[in-house]
Amino acid sequence: MVMAGESQFHVLAVDDSIIDRKIIQTLLKTLSYQVTTVDSGAKALEFLGLHQDDTTNPNTVPSPPNSHQEVEVNLVITDYCMPGMTGYDLIKKIKESSLRNMPVVIMSSENVPSRITRCLEEGAEEFFLKPVRLSDLSKLRPLMLKTKLKDQNQKQEEKAAFQSPKQQEVEQNQQQPSNDDKGKAIDEGISPEKKN
Repeated sequence: MVMAGESQFHVLAVDDSIIDRKIIQTLLKTLSYQVTTVDSGAKALEFLGLHQDDTTNPNTVPSPPNSHQEVEVNLVITDYCMPGMTGYDLIKKIKESSLRNMPVVIMSSENVPSRITRCLEEGAEEFFLKPVRLSDLSKLRPLMLKTKLKDQNQKQEEKAAFQSPKQQEVEQNQQQPSNDDKGKAIDEGISPEKKN
C-alpha cells in the first residue's frame, strides 16, 4: 500500500543505456516515485543545478545560473560505467556540493568488490548489481525518508537561528499543551498526550 506522502519522492536516474533507463523508470514508477531520467553525469549535474566546469571542451556553452528545473530531487541512482563522467565521479561532485546530504545509489553490471568499496567510501548509500530488481529499489524509501527528516530538522534549526527568543517561545508554546489543558485533561481522566 502506498501512502500519500511517499508519491512525492523524486528520483533522478542516470544511465547511458536507454534500455536500463526505461527499466529503472518503470520500476520506480511502480513504487509511485516521480522519475526524471538523464543519459550522462553532466546532464545530472545540470539538472541538479551543479554546473560542471568543462574547460577541456571549447565548444561547451556554459549554462546560465539557475537554468535547471526547480524540482526537488530526493535521491540519485546512477550507473557506474558511463562515458565522460563515471558514476563514481558523479558521487564525488554531489558529495562536494551543497547537495552532499542527498542519497546516491550506484548500479553496475560488474561485481567488482574494489569498485563497490570505493563508491561506498565516497558516500554512496547502496550499490546494486544489474539487472536491478524491484526488491532492490524497495530499499530506497528508508534512505529518502531519513534524508527528508534530516532536511526538515535542519530547516527548523535554521529558522530558529533567525527568530528572536520571544518568537521561539511563542512557537514552542503553540506546539505544547498548556498546563491548564493538562490539568483539565487529568481532571477528566484523559491523558494530556491523547487529548485532541
